[in-house]
Amino acid sequence: MAEYSPCAIAGDEAVDDPTDLAKEYPIVEIFHSVQGEAYHAGVPHVFIRFGTCNLRCEWCDTDFLTYSTMTALDILGEVLRYDCKRIIFTGGEPMLHDLWPLHRLLKARSYNLSVETNGTIEIPEGLLDWVCVSPKDQMYPDVKIKQRTGDELKCVYVGQDLAMYDDLRQGFKHAFLQPCYMDAESIEWNGKNFAETEAVVKTNPGWRLSLQTHKWMGVD
Repeated sequence: MAEYSPCAIAGDEAVDDPTDLAKEYPIVEIFHSVQGEAYHAGVPHVFIRFGTCNLRCEWCDTDFLTYSTMTALDILGEVLRYDCKRIIFTGGEPMLHDLWPLHRLLKARSYNLSVETNGTIEIPEGLLDWVCVSPKDQMYPDVKIKQRTGDELKCVYVGQDLAMYDDLRQGFKHAFLQPCYMDAESIEWNGKNFAETEAVVKTNPGWRLSLQTHKWMGVD
């Protein structure tokens, strides 16, 4: 991993706290790609994928237990490689970690900050510009969703009754239903899930279909 000095990457107006720069995080990967699903599909972002998670969903395509420890300074240096001002914190579960140091460093450089979270940890007000909650209580009925407001509710459909989200939906501007896509399954198996999810969306006003278009494109 390349090393950077604060002076080399600081903006003209940025005054970085050394404590923020030294903060360490478990990072699976940092990459530049288009958002493939839900509200911002097609919009380029820099994805910061955190290691560790408090859930174990069978459809998860991230090896969140394999990660490198990076300082916020290292992360900032990687992010600045890309000509893109939109960041997505994803995982794993990014809200397991104190994101305020990254918030301060990135906001000082005019980045827009989004998160994709399972909603089991409440998000401090003012931390993020866009909050996407993807609840997993369809698989973990005893897990309480604590983040009950945000911009985007994105639910993976595995046959659950959408009535379970009636209360939760009130706190979000947009509601998406996404087919459960399993890399290890056949085209027929996944195609059946797509068709079932589309049928549910058509009969449940207020929900929109989300497809993981990045997987069709063969990109991250």
